[in-house]
Amino acid sequence: MKFTVTTQTGRIDKVLSQADLDFTRSQLQNWLKADLITVNGAAVKANYKVAPADEIDITVPEPEPLGAVPEDIPLDIVYEDDQVIVVNKPQGMVVHPAPGHATGTLVNGLLFHVDLSAINDVVRPGIVHRIDKDTSGLLMVAKTPEAQQSLSAQLKDKSSIREYYALVHGTFKEDHGRIDAPLGRDPKDRKNRRWCQMVATPSPILKWLNASRSSP
Repeated sequence: MKFTVTTQTGRIDKVLSQADLDFTRSQLQNWLKADLITVNGAAVKANYKVAPADEIDITVPEPEPLGAVPEDIPLDIVYEDDQVIVVNKPQGMVVHPAPGHATGTLVNGLLFHVDLSAINDVVRPGIVHRIDKDTSGLLMVAKTPEAQQSLSAQLKDKSSIREYYALVHGTFKEDHGRIDAPLGRDPKDRKNRRWCQMVATPSPILKWLNASRSSP
């Protein structure tokens, strides 16, 4: 696939991800690392700044065989069309295979119910966001590369809004407020997260509104 730069400027991975080519930025970055994308016949890195008249050649790799195994796991599907599927993930289910969770994940169940072979991801096909194992809730899953790119863009520009509900033991004096307590990896156990005063990528501030009260 060939692409000619006209008036675009900036990093090549960003320019191509915004060029309506149906590729995600992470895909493009991986292909750049594998020298599958060249500019004027030469391999470049993801931070290469494009210039007008640059001739970009993209070699799209064949989809890899899916690494996750389809499993007949009952799924609570709340919406589905030819582009996306929305699943209500139960508490206790891991979203995608990871060390210690090779089977029994939401992805294993999705692969049994949905054809995700068009998405070039062997571990997390169609997954654009996730929920922790012990959290239940709705997950949007892309069924096509086009849907994956669109959903990822919506999450990035916050046009797709996610809301969380939590049950809290105790009482609040206020009916609304904010919690500013950045989470980072526990320096003593990298698998856990904890409150940290200084973290490289702090978690967002949590705002809570209209706290529902119930009598004990």
